[in-house]
Amino acid sequence: MSATVRPRTKLAALAGLTLAGLTLSLVPAGTASAASVATWDKVAHCESTDNWSINTGNGYYGGLQILKSTWDAYGGQQYTAYPHQATKQQQILIAEKILAGQGAGAWGSCGAAAGLAADHADPYPGTAPETPATPSVSSTV
Repeated sequence: MSATVRPRTKLAALAGLTLAGLTLSLVPAGTASAASVATWDKVAHCESTDNWSINTGNGYYGGLQILKSTWDAYGGQQYTAYPHQATKQQQILIAEKILAGQGAGAWGSCGAAAGLAADHADPYPGTAPETPATPSVSSTV
């Protein structure tokens, strides 16, 4: 015995999917995994004692202590070769991509202490949001 679907049922299902797609397209992009500059400052205070140009030779760079491979995977090379060579704003813009891709846990206890997961503010409102890059390797900050 085969199931049959009435044309009206198909139409209702299609309309529902179309409405759901339209609703999702109206949700602003880039705000679900974002944090204010003040919150990023708290992360940097914990990670590097506010030194945005730090390079201690431990493999992590800049104020947010980002691995070189993570920097590269999320598009940091568009700014500089290493995170510590980038401006604070450039480091935060790449950190936003990392946050969207890996979540607040990428910064461990520093991210948690700063409230990174709870802050959904756009750090630089008025600028066009960039789509997070898909990392080529599985990496953490």
